[in-house]
Amino acid sequence: QVQLVESGGGLVQPGGSLRLSCAASGFTFTRYRMNWYRQAPGKERELVAAIFYSTNYADSVKGRFTISRDNTKNTVYLQMNSLKPEDTAVYYCNAIYKSSEYWGQGTQVTVSS
Repeated sequence: QVQLVESGGGLVQPGGSLRLSCAASGFTFTRYRMNWYRQAPGKERELVAAIFYSTNYADSVKGRFTISRDNTKNTVYLQMNSLKPEDTAVYYCNAIYKSSEYWGQGTQVTVSS
């Protein structure tokens, strides 16, 4: 059974940091590109960061967010620093390889004073 389980979301003040984790199981993790998406209320889901052999970031998070993966733990991380209110969203973990794609249930991140 495929599972992507996100954790680490919460409420943080502007300028603060959070680290999201996504634990994967039920598929060959090393074959998959791992992505973090987010969706804010009333907005479309957007790609925030991706990692396979290299990393890619949305312009809005470059220099503030860092994606990483630990293939020994089948886990992908998103370190988020210098958080802004506009980073408030539900963050989703995504795995993709050819025609196979999986999603986590999402974790809420709220940036507010």
